[in-house]
Amino acid sequence: MRDGSPQGTYKVQALDRAFAVLDLLGESETPLGLAQVASSLQLHKSTAHRFLMVLERHRMVERTSNGKFRLGLRLFDFGNRAIEQYDLRDRAQPHLRRLVAETEETAHLCILEAARVIYIDKIEPARSVRMITRIGASNPVHATSVGKAILAFLPEEKANDVIRRIRFERLTSRTIVTAEALHLELEKTHRRGYAIDDEELEEGLRCIAVPVLDAQRMPVAAVSISGPSFRVTAQKLPSIANHLLQCVRGICADMGYISSRSRSSSLSA
Repeated sequence: MRDGSPQGTYKVQALDRAFAVLDLLGESETPLGLAQVASSLQLHKSTAHRFLMVLERHRMVERTSNGKFRLGLRLFDFGNRAIEQYDLRDRAQPHLRRLVAETEETAHLCILEAARVIYIDKIEPARSVRMITRIGASNPVHATSVGKAILAFLPEEKANDVIRRIRFERLTSRTIVTAEALHLELEKTHRRGYAIDDEELEEGLRCIAVPVLDAQRMPVAAVSISGPSFRVTAQKLPSIANHLLQCVRGICADMGYISSRSRSSSLSA
């Protein structure tokens, strides 16, 4: 469907109206009733009700005991995550630059979103062979070291919820394509403290990643080193893992998280 189609125009208008509802509730000092929302936004009551029901289903708004509406706590969660991610990127940069200088390979900082990882920062070395990735891009969680690093340190219930959403697409001959195989890889990742993408996302590309754990020991992101497999060899992985661990320790310290030193003893070849 083209952007200019009637259906496309209606969807954009619907989004505008949904945000208008959120803006209205956010500006009000008290919860608002359906009639107040409809009148303020010049909507038919049935239309306002439909928007409110969708927003309530997604926990963007919530209903009080007397049937009025106010902003939902999910927006609070989103706000906290947005602030943390921007702060995380700024605080991580000097540590990522040091990591790139030490390894002479590309560093990425990534977060989990549904069943994909999003690249929120990238720093490259002065090398002729570089990574074709960009900030804001995403990749499937099961085929990336950053995805597996985050999944391996999530509580089991949350990890399983993510895994259920994965489309196990085969990207190379080495890609993990079953939930059972992924679970085994996550167990191995948790034991050694770092994850490996052994040409699973792209032929000839090897990556290694360590999670960034917050004060509650929950993974909020992951840092990776990526490069051609002829440079990032299996023999180099333990050394790169230790550089990654030092990088993540610095990030955690600057963010005020609990030190991740307890993982150092779990790093192994």
